[in-house]
Amino acid sequence: MPETVVRYDRDEAAPERPQPAPLAPGARLLPALAAVYRAQLSRARVARMPLLFVATFQSVGIMVMMRGVVDAGDGEAARSVVAGSSVLVVAFVALNLLAQYFGVLRASGGLDHYATLPVPPAAVVLGAAAAYASFTVPGTVVTAATGSLLFGLSLSHLWVLVAVIPLAGAALAGLGAALGLLAPRQELATLFGQLGMSAALLLGVLPASNLPEPVRWLRDLLPSSYGVDAFARTFDSHPDWAVVLVDLGVCAAVGVVSLTLATWAYRRAASR
Repeated sequence: MPETVVRYDRDEAAPERPQPAPLAPGARLLPALAAVYRAQLSRARVARMPLLFVATFQSVGIMVMMRGVVDAGDGEAARSVVAGSSVLVVAFVALNLLAQYFGVLRASGGLDHYATLPVPPAAVVLGAAAAYASFTVPGTVVTAATGSLLFGLSLSHLWVLVAVIPLAGAALAGLGAALGLLAPRQELATLFGQLGMSAALLLGVLPASNLPEPVRWLRDLLPSSYGVDAFARTFDSHPDWAVVLVDLGVCAAVGVVSLTLATWAYRRAASR
C-alpha cells in the first residue's frame, strides 16, 4: 500500500506542534511550611507517647538524682538544675531525635522525595523542626513544674516557657538537622545527636559559676544555654526581665543562624 505524503504549499503553514503545559509555580514558604509540618506531625504521632515518656522520665530522674546533692531553695544550683532539666527535654527531641531523623532520611534516599516536591528547602527544614519541637511542650511543662515543687521554687513564672520552648527548640532543632544532614554516615548522625544531648545535659544542668573558665566558653557556644539562663532567672523573687529578654534575644538569633545552616545543609545534601 503506497504511503500518502502530505505536502504543504508555501503559502499554507504547517500545523503548529502542541506546546507543553507550563509547570506549576513553586509553593510559597508559609503554605509549604504548614503542609510539611502537618505531614511530619501526623507521621510522628504514633511514637508520641513513648517519646514524651522517655524524654520526661529522663529529665525528672536527673532532678531526683541531683536533689540528693543540691539543697532545696532559691539558690543558683537549684535554679540551674530545674531550668537545665526542663530544656533537656527539648534537647532530647529537637537535637538528638532530629539529627537521627535527617541522618536516616539522607542514608535511605528520602531526600530525593522532598527534592521532587515544589517546596522551598527552608519549608522542609522548618516544618520538620517545628513538628519535633512541638512534642516537647507537655514534657517540658511537666518537668518544670515537678522540679519547682521538688526544689521549693516558685511556680508563678512558668509562663515564660511559652517563649523558652520555641526559641530553644528552634536553635536546637536547627543544630540537630544540620548534624544529621552533614554527617557522612547515618551512624555518625546518631553519634553527633547523642553528643549534643550530652553537652546540653552537662553544660545546662550544672551551675555556670561552678564550671571552669574553658568549659564556660563551651557553654556559651551551646544554643540551649541561653534558654536555660533565661528560664533560671525567672525563679528569682524579683527577676531582672531586661536580662531575661536579652537571653531570649540571643537564643532567637542563634536559632536563626542554626536554621539557616540546616537549610544550607539540606540543599547541599539534596543536590548530591
